[in-house]
Amino acid sequence: MMAETLAELGELIAAKLGSKVTGTKLEYGELTIAANAADIAAVLTFLRDDKDCGFVCFIDICGADYPEREQRFDVVYHLLAPYKNRRIRVKVQADEDTPVPSVIDVFPSANWYEREVFDLYGVLFSGHPDLRRILTDYGFAGHPLRKDFPLTGYVEVRYDDEAKRVVYEPVKLVQEFRSFDYLSPWEGTEYVLPGDEKAK
Repeated sequence: MMAETLAELGELIAAKLGSKVTGTKLEYGELTIAANAADIAAVLTFLRDDKDCGFVCFIDICGADYPEREQRFDVVYHLLAPYKNRRIRVKVQADEDTPVPSVIDVFPSANWYEREVFDLYGVLFSGHPDLRRILTDYGFAGHPLRKDFPLTGYVEVRYDDEAKRVVYEPVKLVQEFRSFDYLSPWEGTEYVLPGDEKAK
C-alpha cells in the first residue's frame, strides 16, 4: 500500500514498527515520529529501506534540552525522501547517563552530527567509533547548549600581550547581570525622564 499523505505515512510507520514507535504527530505539514531510544537504529533502517518510506537522505541530528524532565534531552533526526519529496523527523528522549545507540551503521554521515550533539549537550552515543568534542576546545568544561550552562561560560580565552601567548583564565564579570524590563529601555531609573511627565 502506498501512503499518499503524511498522516497515512505516520499510521503506516506506527503499524509496521509497533512498540518501537511511541507516537506520531503531524503539525504544520511536517511528520514527527517519537521512538524508543534503544530502537533508533532499527527505526531509521526501516525508514531508509521500506519502499513506502524511502528516506535515504540523512539531513541532520540536533538536540534540545528540557531540564525539568527526567529524560531531559530530545535527540532529533531529520531525514529526506528525495524521490517522494518528503521529510520526516524522528525524536528520541535521553538522559545524561544512558547512551543512545549510534546510527553510523545505518547512515555513516551521522558521525559528526553525533559528535556535535555530544559536545554541545553531553548526550552519549554507544557504539560511536570516535566520540569526542568537535566544536569546542579540547579542555572545554561543560556542554554549552544545556540550559544550565552559564551565559558567560567558565573560562575566558584571550591573547596576553605581555606573555606573547594565548592564556586561559576564569571568567571575571566587570559588572553584574541586569534583569531587564523589556517594556522600558530605561529600566532602573529612579527619576522621571524628560517628556515622561506628560504620559499619564
